[in-house]
Amino acid sequence: MRLALYTGLILAGGYSYLTPALAADPTGDWRVADGVANIRVAQCNGSMWGAVAWEKKPGGRDENNPDVSKRSRPTLGMVTLIDMKKKPGADQWEGQVYNAQDGQTYSATITPTGADQLEIKGCVMGFLCGGETWTRVGPPIPLSTANAMAKSTPKSAGPAPKAAGTTVAAAPAPAAPKAAAAAAKPGQKNAADPVGDICLLPEIAGLAH
Repeated sequence: MRLALYTGLILAGGYSYLTPALAADPTGDWRVADGVANIRVAQCNGSMWGAVAWEKKPGGRDENNPDVSKRSRPTLGMVTLIDMKKKPGADQWEGQVYNAQDGQTYSATITPTGADQLEIKGCVMGFLCGGETWTRVGPPIPLSTANAMAKSTPKSAGPAPKAAGTTVAAAPAPAAPKAAAAAAKPGQKNAADPVGDICLLPEIAGLAH
């Protein structure tokens, strides 16, 4: 997979009708400059993270990873943007990017340059910087359901005590599951979208790479 950091070709099309208000939102699915993959970016654990959500050539493996135990892992679903924090006073996030082409991790920034373009730049040891522009192919993604539940769900105080002499009604049977939608939506995981909510990926949920 070619995720090398260099000044890339800006691809045309894809969600150009989004309003300017969304220009500073880096979440969503983005096509890399050479068109070989889509990277899904979402806000997870207060940071921006990205993972491979689609590959032009399926079946890729992380063959250049310096960790031998990871060289057989699929590149689909692999984390690429790592723990990117928003810079104060700027529509820019900085953290790290993992480049599967050489198996190296670089300091990096992502900057929305419009509703449908995301500029990514990476540097080695503060120099030898390069970058490319990604093109939006999927709409912005709301805050992960998993994150929202973790922040808003109160801890249970245990079941309420039963009053003497009362009976407890049986809980209603769960409703039958609805059929899966034919088309995938951001955050979902089905046959059309094998990655789903990237905040649930082990490497992101566990805050490790």
